[in-house]
Amino acid sequence: MPAAAPDPIVAIATAPGRGAVGIVRVSGAGLGPLAQALTGRVLTPRHASYGPFTEADGSPIDHGLALFFPAPHSYTGEDVLELQAHGGPVVLQLLLARCLQAAAEPDPVRGAPRLPHLRLARPGEFTERAFLNDKLDLAQAEAVMDLIDASTAAAARSASRSLAGEFSRQIRQLVDGLIQLRLLIEATLDFPEEEIDVLAAHDVPGQLSKLQQTLTQVRARARQGALLREGIQVVIAGQPNAGKSSLLNALAGAELAIVTPIAGTTRDAVRQTIQIDGVPLHVLDTAGLREAGDEVERIGIERAWGHIEQADAVLWLHDLTRQGAPDYAAAEAQIARGLADRLPAGVPVLHLWNKHDAAPHAAIAPGDIALSARTGEGLDALRRRLLELVGWQGGAGEGLFIARQRHLQALARAHEHLRTAQAHLDGAATLDLLAEELRLAQQALGEITGAFSADDLLGAIFARFCIGK
Repeated sequence: MPAAAPDPIVAIATAPGRGAVGIVRVSGAGLGPLAQALTGRVLTPRHASYGPFTEADGSPIDHGLALFFPAPHSYTGEDVLELQAHGGPVVLQLLLARCLQAAAEPDPVRGAPRLPHLRLARPGEFTERAFLNDKLDLAQAEAVMDLIDASTAAAARSASRSLAGEFSRQIRQLVDGLIQLRLLIEATLDFPEEEIDVLAAHDVPGQLSKLQQTLTQVRARARQGALLREGIQVVIAGQPNAGKSSLLNALAGAELAIVTPIAGTTRDAVRQTIQIDGVPLHVLDTAGLREAGDEVERIGIERAWGHIEQADAVLWLHDLTRQGAPDYAAAEAQIARGLADRLPAGVPVLHLWNKHDAAPHAAIAPGDIALSARTGEGLDALRRRLLELVGWQGGAGEGLFIARQRHLQALARAHEHLRTAQAHLDGAATLDLLAEELRLAQQALGEITGAFSADDLLGAIFARFCIGK
């Protein structure tokens, strides 16, 4: 018995607030009668039709464009109706209510309701239906939201490539190679006496090595794409009056943080997202690290340490004009101990020496950066070093696809399974263990495109979408 068609859904598909144009979108089976009730005319598929959107008594709600996309040639794979009206929230709410009302009204020809069970869409439900109807795979569906949320032009272009299927295509090529190798291995299991000859004749070691090399390349590109999507958390830390707020302002090109000669001016974190070579950097200016002078400053300092513990990179800002002072050195040593105790292993710390304009001849350690937040000296070197710290490969952005942490984790699992498969092939393990590792690698890759996906994963992904998308 065929599965029942899902309930038809409706939602306002444009962002809340006022605008020139607003869209109400409907998806489901058999939308023709509803479209005629709302517009008073039969719509030509995939042609924009201008006219009134009417109430039940024939009075107009608004005038606008109606577009009808019959299944399966639509975004969701179902019939889709889009009503483009003026973008006032009241107008769109009236149009939404009219859709629900008209769906429940009897059709003059059939007598039954035009569109039974029409309901408001859940967040992401239109795109979820596109995935379930094979219009998009899961990586492409996620790219829809990544394109909407892109914070830089490079991230938007990379999300567009993923939406067009570039990432999915590379995953499918890997899966096809794994399937071919699995078929060969599993067929060989039926003829164990010919095992060595079959493996050599079909160059199984060479095929496995090629898959590992291709997977390594895909992982490298995915890591770059993840940087474009998520950016990195960069925390500016150091003693009071080292110039942390001035550095944030200089990097952002705006007066975001208050700058005064008074120690302890910054009490809570000031956050700003900047971009370098298309990579978003979420930079936090934190309270100066010292023995707190009052309760408010103590709370600010503790929050600063909390941000440091969550950082992807720490900019430790030193003051060149106080470099030789004994009390300053003692405070620096205390900060160093705190970083050693509280900073997770592997998080890079970049030592910056500010106020170089006031102490141009002061010596610093190799690898440190001298700069002046006041004049801008050294900022370009700092930007380049930040990209190096996070592993960004300059100039690679034009060929990247967007990626998420779950994609990176799936690729890492696939890499580990192929590495174990290689160990089985090189050792004395049986072929059934090799075949199992190849199966697990294929399953990990299939989680990226949705070939293997649990319902709770799908729910978590699409719940983050906006309503109407």
